[in-house]
Amino acid sequence: MFTVFRKPKTFKLRALHRTKKFGVAGRSYQEVLRKGCFHFQLPITGSRLCLYEDGTELTGDYFSSVPDNSELVLLTSGQTWQGYVSDIHHFLHAFHKPQAGLIQAARQLLSGEQAPLRQKLLADLLHTVSENTEAETRAEDPPWFEGLESRFKNKSGYLRYSCESRIRSYLREVSASASMVGAEAQEEYVRIVGLMCRKLRAEQYHSSYFDRGAEADSRLCTPEGWFSCQGPFDVDSCASKHSINPYGNRESRILFSTWNLDHIIEKRRTVIPTLEAAVAERAGREVSWEYFYGLLFTAHNLKLVHIACHKKTSHGLRCDPRRIYRPQTKPKRRQPARKCQ
Repeated sequence: MFTVFRKPKTFKLRALHRTKKFGVAGRSYQEVLRKGCFHFQLPITGSRLCLYEDGTELTGDYFSSVPDNSELVLLTSGQTWQGYVSDIHHFLHAFHKPQAGLIQAARQLLSGEQAPLRQKLLADLLHTVSENTEAETRAEDPPWFEGLESRFKNKSGYLRYSCESRIRSYLREVSASASMVGAEAQEEYVRIVGLMCRKLRAEQYHSSYFDRGAEADSRLCTPEGWFSCQGPFDVDSCASKHSINPYGNRESRILFSTWNLDHIIEKRRTVIPTLEAAVAERAGREVSWEYFYGLLFTAHNLKLVHIACHKKTSHGLRCDPRRIYRPQTKPKRRQPARKCQ
């Protein structure tokens, strides 16, 4: 015997993988199920109803406790629904090559959505699948270049410039510290900065880090342009799985500028002061400027991090004292002259 209620309960009902919802009212579980199957032209046998939110299946007894205007999903035999995650999986399945129909479906869902969490999920998914990631030139994706100088003709070129600008700023900081070194050591300090500058020019300021077209060992992104946060300086990875593709659209390009190349051993607190002291206290030893170069300008000591993973507190790390100076070569002992026989 089915439980029947005097006052009809109202619901929003949709079938699996269909975006359109319709209102339905019924005094029992079976009445709502029957109306749903009739509307969507689905067989009643094997069909069932579940809550959209978490996938809980309805029964005749549970039907009475479900609030009015709840959203339901109609499933046929063999179909499953796990709640919000099922919608996410459906979108991710078509993620790499989203079709116009998928984008339109997401927009329709978003336009009628009121729950803040679902609005956020849909907006983020729509933002991602609408990206024009494959486009590279200004002609292929004009909106991406809005606000940029006309000299930038392709996305990779601009992002190389963006990376180079960051590295150049580090070099300026190192150069500015020449005044902090005593007069006797300034000449050597300036010489070392000059060597670093020449190496940076030869390496094109490591601008390939942001270039998706660069060799795999020279870039920090995938061939499609996806960057993953490497996590704070004191952990191996990002617990939040932050990622971004600045090649996708203008908004992502702008947001990427808030990501940081964070020095694991800190540049201002540690590396530059150690370099200053090494030059001033060298006492005939030769400073290993290549070691400091690696700490200041390369991925050996740089982590790409989302702004939320950028810890600005003291890292408490020090330069390796064994690598500050070049190893001193011991002079060879002269062999005693052999007497002629």
